[in-house]
Amino acid sequence: MAVTHAHEMFSSRIGFIFAAIGAAVGLGNIWKFPYMLGVNGGAAFVLVYLVAILLIATPIMLAEMLLGRRGRMSAVNSLRNIAVEIGSTPKWAWLGWLGMVALCMILSFFSVIAGWALAYIFKTLSGTFTGMSPDEIGATFGQFLHSPGTLVGWHAAFMICTVFIVARGIKGGIERAVTIMMPALFVMLIGLVIYGMFAGEFLQAVDYLFTPDFSKLTPQVTLAAVGQAFFSVNVGIGGVLTYAAYLPDDVDLVSSSFIVVLGDTLVALLAGLMIFPIVFAYNLDPAQGPGLIFVTLSTAFANMPGGSFVGAVFFTLIFLAALTSSISMLETSVSRLEEIKGSSRPKMAMALGSAIFLFGLITVFSFNYLEDVHPLGFIKMFENKTAFDLLDFLALNIIMPLGGLTYAVFVGWWLTKEMKMETLGLQDRLLFKTWHFLIRYVVPIAVIASSFLTW
Repeated sequence: MAVTHAHEMFSSRIGFIFAAIGAAVGLGNIWKFPYMLGVNGGAAFVLVYLVAILLIATPIMLAEMLLGRRGRMSAVNSLRNIAVEIGSTPKWAWLGWLGMVALCMILSFFSVIAGWALAYIFKTLSGTFTGMSPDEIGATFGQFLHSPGTLVGWHAAFMICTVFIVARGIKGGIERAVTIMMPALFVMLIGLVIYGMFAGEFLQAVDYLFTPDFSKLTPQVTLAAVGQAFFSVNVGIGGVLTYAAYLPDDVDLVSSSFIVVLGDTLVALLAGLMIFPIVFAYNLDPAQGPGLIFVTLSTAFANMPGGSFVGAVFFTLIFLAALTSSISMLETSVSRLEEIKGSSRPKMAMALGSAIFLFGLITVFSFNYLEDVHPLGFIKMFENKTAFDLLDFLALNIIMPLGGLTYAVFVGWWLTKEMKMETLGLQDRLLFKTWHFLIRYVVPIAVIASSFLTW
Protein backbone atom coordinates (compact mmCIF):
# COMPACT_ATOMS: atom_id res chain seq x y z
CA MET A 1 0.00 0.00 0.00
CA ALA A 2 1.30 3.45 -0.85
CA VAL A 3 2.46 5.55 2.06
CA THR A 4 0.65 8.88 2.38
CA HIS A 5 1.86 11.85 4.32
CA ALA A 6 1.17 15.55 3.85
CA HIS A 7 4.31 17.66 3.99
CA GLU A 8 4.36 21.39 4.52
CA MET A 9 4.67 23.35 1.24
CA PHE A 10 6.69 26.35 0.14
CA SER A 11 4.49 29.43 0.22
CA SER A 12 5.72 30.79 -3.13
CA ARG A 13 7.78 30.05 -6.21
CA ILE A 14 10.44 32.55 -5.15
CA GLY A 15 10.83 30.72 -1.84
CA PHE A 16 11.44 27.47 -3.72
CA ILE A 17 13.82 29.16 -6.19
CA PHE A 18 15.88 30.64 -3.37
CA ALA A 19 15.89 27.31 -1.51
CA ALA A 20 16.84 25.30 -4.60
CA ILE A 21 19.59 27.73 -5.64
CA GLY A 22 20.75 27.77 -2.02
CA ALA A 23 20.85 23.97 -2.02
CA ALA A 24 23.01 24.04 -5.14
CA VAL A 25 25.15 27.03 -4.17
CA GLY A 26 27.56 26.13 -1.43
CA LEU A 27 31.14 25.16 -0.76
CA GLY A 28 31.06 23.43 -4.15
CA ASN A 29 30.78 26.82 -5.88
CA ILE A 30 32.83 29.16 -3.73
CA TRP A 31 35.41 26.87 -2.10
CA LYS A 32 35.77 23.84 -4.37
CA PHE A 33 35.07 25.25 -7.86
CA PRO A 34 37.90 27.85 -7.76
CA TYR A 35 40.50 25.47 -6.37
CA MET A 36 39.43 22.64 -8.71
CA LEU A 37 39.67 25.11 -11.57
CA GLY A 38 43.14 26.13 -10.43
CA VAL A 39 44.38 22.55 -10.02
CA ASN A 40 42.89 21.42 -13.35
CA GLY A 41 44.22 24.03 -15.73
CA GLY A 42 41.75 26.89 -15.74
CA ALA A 43 39.45 27.52 -18.70
CA ALA A 44 39.64 23.98 -20.14
CA PHE A 45 38.08 22.75 -16.89
CA VAL A 46 35.45 25.53 -17.04
CA LEU A 47 34.45 24.54 -20.58
CA VAL A 48 33.85 20.88 -19.69
CA TYR A 49 32.09 21.94 -16.50
CA LEU A 50 29.63 24.16 -18.41
CA VAL A 51 28.92 21.41 -20.96
CA ALA A 52 28.34 18.92 -18.12
CA ILE A 53 25.99 21.37 -16.38
CA LEU A 54 23.94 21.84 -19.56
CA LEU A 55 23.80 18.29 -20.94
CA ILE A 56 24.02 16.16 -17.78
CA ALA A 57 23.20 17.99 -14.55
CA THR A 58 20.23 20.03 -15.82
CA PRO A 59 18.33 17.05 -17.33
CA ILE A 60 18.84 15.11 -14.09
CA MET A 61 17.64 18.08 -12.04
CA LEU A 62 14.43 18.22 -14.07
CA ALA A 63 14.01 14.45 -13.66
CA GLU A 64 14.31 14.80 -9.89
CA MET A 65 11.81 17.68 -9.88
CA LEU A 66 9.39 15.54 -11.87
CA LEU A 67 9.63 12.72 -9.32
CA GLY A 68 9.24 15.14 -6.41
CA ARG A 69 6.08 16.69 -7.82
CA ARG A 70 4.64 13.29 -8.74
CA GLY A 71 5.47 11.64 -5.43
CA ARG A 72 4.88 14.57 -3.02
CA MET A 73 6.90 12.77 -0.33
CA SER A 74 10.48 12.06 0.68
CA ALA A 75 12.80 10.63 -1.97
CA VAL A 76 12.39 7.12 -0.54
CA ASN A 77 8.59 7.10 -0.51
CA SER A 78 8.19 9.10 -3.74
CA LEU A 79 10.29 6.56 -5.63
CA ARG A 80 8.50 3.63 -3.99
CA ASN A 81 5.03 5.00 -4.73
CA ILE A 82 5.78 6.02 -8.31
CA ALA A 83 7.32 2.61 -9.01
CA VAL A 84 4.15 0.93 -7.72
CA GLU A 85 2.01 3.32 -9.77
CA ILE A 86 3.72 2.26 -13.01
CA GLY A 87 3.59 -1.44 -12.08
CA SER A 88 7.28 -1.78 -11.27
CA THR A 89 9.02 -3.03 -8.13
CA PRO A 90 8.90 -0.90 -4.97
CA LYS A 91 12.60 -1.71 -4.56
CA TRP A 92 13.32 1.47 -6.52
CA ALA A 93 13.13 3.06 -3.06
CA TRP A 94 16.77 2.01 -2.61
CA LEU A 95 17.75 4.99 -4.76
CA GLY A 96 16.22 7.30 -2.17
CA TRP A 97 18.08 5.54 0.63
CA LEU A 98 21.35 5.80 -1.33
CA GLY A 99 20.84 9.55 -1.64
CA MET A 100 20.15 9.88 2.08
CA VAL A 101 23.35 8.02 2.93
CA ALA A 102 25.35 10.17 0.48
CA LEU A 103 23.93 13.43 1.82
CA CYS A 104 24.60 12.49 5.42
CA MET A 105 28.14 11.51 4.44
CA ILE A 106 28.71 14.74 2.52
CA LEU A 107 27.22 16.87 5.30
CA SER A 108 29.54 15.22 7.84
CA PHE A 109 32.65 16.62 6.11
CA PHE A 110 30.91 19.64 4.60
CA SER A 111 30.13 20.86 8.12
CA VAL A 112 33.77 20.60 9.16
CA ILE A 113 34.97 22.72 6.21
CA ALA A 114 32.13 25.21 6.75
CA GLY A 115 33.27 25.44 10.36
CA TRP A 116 36.67 26.61 9.09
CA ALA A 117 34.95 29.45 7.22
CA LEU A 118 32.98 30.40 10.34
CA ALA A 119 36.19 30.49 12.37
CA TYR A 120 37.97 32.58 9.73
CA ILE A 121 35.27 35.27 9.84
CA PHE A 122 36.41 36.09 13.35
CA LYS A 123 40.10 35.46 12.71
CA THR A 124 40.13 37.85 9.76
CA LEU A 125 37.91 40.52 11.32
CA SER A 126 40.09 40.61 14.44
CA GLY A 127 43.19 41.29 12.32
CA THR A 128 44.88 38.01 13.21
CA PHE A 129 46.62 37.83 9.82
CA THR A 130 47.48 41.50 9.39
CA GLY A 131 51.14 41.90 8.48
CA MET A 132 51.84 38.16 8.37
CA SER A 133 53.97 36.65 5.62
CA PRO A 134 52.57 33.85 3.40
CA ASP A 135 54.61 31.28 5.33
CA GLU A 136 53.26 32.54 8.65
CA ILE A 137 49.67 32.41 7.37
CA GLY A 138 50.24 28.89 6.05
CA ALA A 139 51.70 27.87 9.40
CA THR A 140 48.70 29.39 11.21
CA PHE A 141 46.31 27.37 9.02
CA GLY A 142 48.38 24.26 9.71
CA GLN A 143 48.18 24.89 13.46
CA PHE A 144 44.42 25.40 13.12
CA LEU A 145 44.02 22.02 11.38
CA HIS A 146 46.18 20.38 14.04
CA SER A 147 43.91 21.61 16.85
CA PRO A 148 41.18 18.94 16.89
CA GLY A 149 39.36 20.51 19.84
CA THR A 150 39.06 23.81 17.97
CA LEU A 151 37.87 22.09 14.79
CA VAL A 152 35.26 20.11 16.73
CA GLY A 153 33.93 23.32 18.30
CA TRP A 154 33.45 25.10 14.95
CA HIS A 155 32.04 21.92 13.40
CA ALA A 156 29.50 21.78 16.25
CA ALA A 157 28.60 25.46 15.84
CA PHE A 158 27.84 25.00 12.15
CA MET A 159 25.75 21.87 12.73
CA ILE A 160 23.75 23.67 15.43
CA CYS A 161 22.87 26.43 12.93
CA THR A 162 21.80 23.81 10.37
CA VAL A 163 19.67 21.80 12.80
CA PHE A 164 18.01 24.95 14.20
CA ILE A 165 16.77 26.04 10.76
CA VAL A 166 15.58 22.59 9.63
CA ALA A 167 13.83 21.94 12.95
CA ARG A 168 11.63 25.01 12.39
CA GLY A 169 10.05 23.54 9.26
CA ILE A 170 9.69 24.54 5.61
CA LYS A 171 8.02 27.98 5.83
CA GLY A 172 9.19 29.10 9.27
CA GLY A 173 12.69 27.65 8.96
CA ILE A 174 14.08 26.90 5.50
CA GLU A 175 12.05 29.36 3.39
CA ARG A 176 12.43 32.23 5.84
CA ALA A 177 16.17 31.61 6.15
CA VAL A 178 16.93 31.39 2.43
CA THR A 179 14.88 34.47 1.52
CA ILE A 180 17.24 36.42 3.77
CA MET A 181 20.50 34.59 3.12
CA MET A 182 20.37 34.26 -0.69
CA PRO A 183 19.92 37.99 -1.49
CA ALA A 184 22.64 38.77 1.08
CA LEU A 185 24.91 36.20 -0.54
CA PHE A 186 24.45 37.68 -4.02
CA VAL A 187 25.00 41.24 -2.77
CA MET A 188 28.27 40.27 -1.06
CA LEU A 189 29.43 38.20 -4.03
CA ILE A 190 28.81 40.97 -6.57
CA GLY A 191 30.38 43.52 -4.23
CA LEU A 192 33.56 41.44 -3.95
CA VAL A 193 33.68 40.93 -7.74
CA ILE A 194 33.47 44.73 -8.21
CA TYR A 195 36.22 45.12 -5.61
CA GLY A 196 38.36 42.65 -7.59
CA MET A 197 37.78 44.64 -10.80
CA PHE A 198 39.47 47.68 -9.28
CA ALA A 199 41.90 46.16 -6.78
CA GLY A 200 43.01 43.03 -8.65
CA GLU A 201 44.16 41.71 -12.02
CA PHE A 202 40.64 41.34 -13.42
CA LEU A 203 41.52 40.95 -17.11
CA GLN A 204 44.07 38.27 -16.31
CA ALA A 205 41.40 36.43 -14.30
CA VAL A 206 38.93 36.67 -17.20
CA ASP A 207 41.55 35.23 -19.55
CA TYR A 208 42.33 32.43 -17.10
CA LEU A 209 38.65 31.53 -16.77
CA PHE A 210 37.49 31.82 -20.37
CA THR A 211 40.46 31.22 -22.71
CA PRO A 212 40.96 27.45 -22.73
CA ASP A 213 44.25 25.67 -23.30
CA PHE A 214 43.03 22.39 -24.80
CA SER A 215 46.38 20.70 -24.16
CA LYS A 216 45.33 20.60 -20.49
CA LEU A 217 42.11 18.73 -21.28
CA THR A 218 43.06 15.29 -19.94
CA PRO A 219 40.72 12.43 -18.92
CA GLN A 220 41.36 13.37 -15.28
CA VAL A 221 40.32 16.99 -15.94
CA THR A 222 37.16 15.80 -17.71
CA LEU A 223 36.25 13.51 -14.81
CA ALA A 224 36.91 16.28 -12.29
CA ALA A 225 34.71 18.71 -14.22
CA VAL A 226 31.80 16.24 -14.51
CA GLY A 227 32.07 15.38 -10.81
CA GLN A 228 32.14 19.08 -9.95
CA ALA A 229 28.98 19.63 -12.04
CA PHE A 230 27.14 16.97 -10.01
CA PHE A 231 28.39 18.38 -6.70
CA SER A 232 27.75 21.98 -7.68
CA VAL A 233 24.14 21.52 -8.86
CA ASN A 234 23.42 18.98 -6.11
CA VAL A 235 21.79 16.33 -8.30
CA GLY A 236 21.70 12.54 -8.15
CA ILE A 237 21.03 12.28 -4.42
CA GLY A 238 17.41 13.34 -3.93
CA GLY A 239 17.86 16.83 -2.54
CA VAL A 240 16.16 18.49 -5.51
CA LEU A 241 13.43 15.83 -5.45
CA THR A 242 12.71 16.62 -1.80
CA TYR A 243 12.37 20.36 -2.34
CA ALA A 244 10.22 19.82 -5.47
CA ALA A 245 7.83 17.72 -3.36
CA TYR A 246 7.08 20.89 -1.37
CA LEU A 247 6.38 22.94 -4.52
CA PRO A 248 2.86 24.24 -5.29
CA ASP A 249 1.17 22.71 -8.37
CA ASP A 250 1.00 25.98 -10.29
CA VAL A 251 4.79 26.45 -10.40
CA ASP A 252 6.40 25.56 -13.74
CA LEU A 253 9.11 22.94 -13.26
CA VAL A 254 11.00 23.51 -16.52
CA SER A 255 11.54 27.24 -16.12
CA SER A 256 12.30 26.74 -12.41
CA SER A 257 15.01 24.19 -13.20
CA PHE A 258 16.67 26.55 -15.69
CA ILE A 259 16.58 29.43 -13.21
CA VAL A 260 18.15 27.27 -10.49
CA VAL A 261 20.92 25.99 -12.78
CA LEU A 262 21.57 29.47 -14.16
CA GLY A 263 21.78 30.93 -10.66
CA ASP A 264 24.11 28.18 -9.49
CA THR A 265 26.41 28.46 -12.52
CA LEU A 266 26.47 32.24 -12.25
CA VAL A 267 27.62 31.99 -8.63
CA ALA A 268 30.42 29.58 -9.56
CA LEU A 269 31.71 31.85 -12.33
CA LEU A 270 31.37 34.96 -10.15
CA ALA A 271 33.33 33.14 -7.45
CA GLY A 272 36.16 32.69 -9.97
CA LEU A 273 35.95 36.37 -10.95
CA MET A 274 36.00 37.28 -7.26
CA ILE A 275 38.96 35.12 -6.24
CA PHE A 276 41.41 35.03 -9.15
CA PRO A 277 41.88 38.80 -9.64
CA ILE A 278 43.18 38.89 -6.06
CA VAL A 279 45.27 35.74 -6.56
CA PHE A 280 46.99 37.18 -9.64
CA ALA A 281 47.36 40.68 -8.18
CA TYR A 282 49.43 39.27 -5.32
CA ASN A 283 51.30 36.69 -7.46
CA LEU A 284 49.77 33.81 -5.55
CA ASP A 285 49.44 30.21 -6.72
CA PRO A 286 46.01 29.46 -8.30
CA ALA A 287 46.73 25.72 -7.97
CA GLN A 288 47.01 25.89 -4.18
CA GLY A 289 44.27 23.26 -3.80
CA PRO A 290 41.88 23.06 -0.81
CA GLY A 291 43.87 25.74 1.01
CA LEU A 292 43.26 28.31 -1.74
CA ILE A 293 40.82 30.46 0.21
CA PHE A 294 42.20 29.78 3.69
CA VAL A 295 45.89 30.31 2.95
CA THR A 296 46.30 31.98 -0.43
CA LEU A 297 43.50 34.53 -0.11
CA SER A 298 44.15 35.15 3.57
CA THR A 299 47.66 36.20 2.49
CA ALA A 300 46.13 38.76 0.14
CA PHE A 301 43.68 40.01 2.77
CA ALA A 302 46.57 40.41 5.22
CA ASN A 303 48.38 42.77 2.86
CA MET A 304 45.63 44.86 1.26
CA PRO A 305 44.09 48.08 2.59
CA GLY A 306 40.95 47.23 4.55
CA GLY A 307 41.82 43.56 4.20
CA SER A 308 40.37 42.58 7.57
CA PHE A 309 36.91 43.86 6.59
CA VAL A 310 37.05 42.48 3.02
CA GLY A 311 38.23 39.11 4.33
CA ALA A 312 35.47 38.98 6.94
CA VAL A 313 32.84 39.68 4.25
CA PHE A 314 34.40 36.98 2.06
CA PHE A 315 34.27 34.30 4.76
CA THR A 316 30.75 35.37 5.76
CA LEU A 317 29.78 34.78 2.13
CA ILE A 318 31.24 31.28 2.28
CA PHE A 319 29.47 30.56 5.56
CA LEU A 320 26.08 31.63 4.16
CA ALA A 321 26.59 29.61 0.98
CA ALA A 322 27.50 26.56 3.04
CA LEU A 323 24.50 26.99 5.33
CA THR A 324 21.97 27.22 2.49
CA SER A 325 23.35 23.91 1.17
CA SER A 326 23.60 22.13 4.50
CA ILE A 327 19.94 22.71 5.37
CA SER A 328 18.90 20.99 2.13
CA MET A 329 21.18 18.03 2.90
CA LEU A 330 19.71 17.56 6.35
CA GLU A 331 16.15 18.19 5.14
CA THR A 332 16.29 15.29 2.66
CA SER A 333 16.72 12.78 5.48
CA VAL A 334 14.48 14.59 7.98
CA SER A 335 11.72 14.51 5.33
CA ARG A 336 11.87 10.69 5.35
CA LEU A 337 12.03 10.42 9.14
CA GLU A 338 9.11 12.84 9.49
CA GLU A 339 6.93 10.36 7.59
CA ILE A 340 7.29 7.85 10.40
CA LYS A 341 4.10 7.94 12.45
CA GLY A 342 4.50 9.80 15.73
CA SER A 343 7.85 11.35 14.88
CA SER A 344 8.58 15.01 15.62
CA ARG A 345 10.49 17.19 13.14
CA PRO A 346 12.57 18.98 15.82
CA LYS A 347 13.49 15.68 17.50
CA MET A 348 14.35 14.03 14.17
CA ALA A 349 16.47 17.02 13.11
CA MET A 350 18.36 17.04 16.41
CA ALA A 351 18.90 13.26 16.46
CA LEU A 352 20.10 13.07 12.87
CA GLY A 353 22.18 16.24 13.20
CA SER A 354 23.91 14.77 16.27
CA ALA A 355 24.69 11.52 14.44
CA ILE A 356 26.12 13.43 11.45
CA PHE A 357 28.18 15.60 13.80
CA LEU A 358 29.72 12.50 15.38
CA PHE A 359 30.46 10.98 11.98
CA GLY A 360 32.13 14.26 11.03
CA LEU A 361 34.80 13.61 13.64
CA ILE A 362 36.41 11.25 11.11
CA THR A 363 37.03 14.28 8.90
CA VAL A 364 38.24 16.40 11.82
CA PHE A 365 40.81 13.76 12.82
CA SER A 366 41.89 13.23 9.19
CA PHE A 367 43.72 16.56 9.47
CA ASN A 368 45.58 15.74 12.68
CA TYR A 369 45.49 12.42 14.56
CA LEU A 370 44.77 10.38 11.40
CA GLU A 371 46.57 12.51 8.80
CA ASP A 372 49.14 9.79 8.13
CA VAL A 373 46.57 6.99 8.04
CA HIS A 374 45.61 5.82 4.55
CA PRO A 375 42.91 3.14 4.99
CA LEU A 376 43.13 1.91 1.37
CA GLY A 377 46.83 2.57 0.92
CA PHE A 378 47.33 -0.94 -0.49
CA ILE A 379 45.42 0.21 -3.63
CA LYS A 380 47.60 2.43 -5.83
CA MET A 381 44.99 5.07 -6.69
CA PHE A 382 44.10 5.44 -2.99
CA GLU A 383 47.59 5.16 -1.53
CA ASN A 384 47.78 8.81 -0.42
CA LYS A 385 44.12 9.33 0.49
CA THR A 386 43.12 9.97 4.09
CA ALA A 387 39.75 8.93 5.51
CA PHE A 388 38.38 12.37 4.53
CA ASP A 389 39.72 11.99 0.97
CA LEU A 390 38.01 8.60 0.69
CA LEU A 391 34.66 9.94 1.91
CA ASP A 392 34.92 12.82 -0.55
CA PHE A 393 35.81 10.44 -3.41
CA LEU A 394 33.06 7.94 -2.55
CA ALA A 395 30.33 10.56 -2.31
CA LEU A 396 31.29 12.81 -5.24
CA ASN A 397 32.85 10.40 -7.74
CA ILE A 398 30.84 7.22 -7.12
CA ILE A 399 27.52 7.71 -5.29
CA MET A 400 26.44 10.98 -6.95
CA PRO A 401 27.17 9.81 -10.53
CA LEU A 402 25.58 6.41 -9.74
CA GLY A 403 22.52 8.18 -8.35
CA GLY A 404 22.33 10.49 -11.37
CA LEU A 405 22.64 7.53 -13.74
CA THR A 406 19.87 5.62 -11.94
CA TYR A 407 17.52 8.62 -11.84
CA ALA A 408 18.08 9.04 -15.58
CA VAL A 409 17.33 5.37 -16.28
CA PHE A 410 14.25 5.30 -14.03
CA VAL A 411 12.71 8.47 -15.46
CA GLY A 412 13.92 7.97 -19.02
CA TRP A 413 13.03 4.30 -19.46
CA TRP A 414 10.55 3.25 -16.77
CA LEU A 415 8.11 6.16 -16.55
CA THR A 416 5.57 6.44 -19.34
CA LYS A 417 5.80 9.30 -21.81
CA GLU A 418 2.30 10.43 -20.82
CA MET A 419 3.19 10.57 -17.12
CA LYS A 420 6.29 12.63 -17.84
CA MET A 421 4.51 15.12 -20.07
CA GLU A 422 1.59 15.44 -17.66
CA THR A 423 3.79 16.02 -14.60
CA LEU A 424 6.13 18.44 -16.34
CA GLY A 425 3.22 20.25 -18.01
CA LEU A 426 5.31 20.56 -21.17
CA GLN A 427 3.35 21.74 -24.20
CA ASP A 428 6.49 22.36 -26.25
CA ARG A 429 7.10 18.98 -27.89
CA LEU A 430 10.56 19.95 -29.20
CA LEU A 431 11.69 20.91 -25.70
CA PHE A 432 10.28 17.67 -24.30
CA LYS A 433 11.95 15.57 -27.01
CA THR A 434 15.29 17.29 -26.39
CA TRP A 435 15.12 16.66 -22.64
CA HIS A 436 13.86 13.11 -23.19
CA PHE A 437 16.74 12.33 -25.55
CA LEU A 438 19.27 13.75 -23.08
CA ILE A 439 17.88 11.88 -20.07
CA ARG A 440 17.54 8.59 -21.98
CA TYR A 441 20.79 8.50 -23.92
CA VAL A 442 23.23 11.35 -23.34
CA VAL A 443 23.18 11.34 -19.52
CA PRO A 444 23.69 7.56 -19.06
CA ILE A 445 26.44 7.39 -21.70
CA ALA A 446 28.24 10.47 -20.32
CA VAL A 447 28.07 9.28 -16.71
CA ILE A 448 29.27 5.78 -17.56
CA ALA A 449 32.10 7.13 -19.75
CA SER A 450 33.28 9.57 -17.08
CA SER A 451 33.10 6.83 -14.44
CA PHE A 452 35.38 4.60 -16.50
CA LEU A 453 37.94 7.41 -16.41
CA THR A 454 37.91 7.10 -12.61
CA TRP A 455 39.41 3.65 -12.81
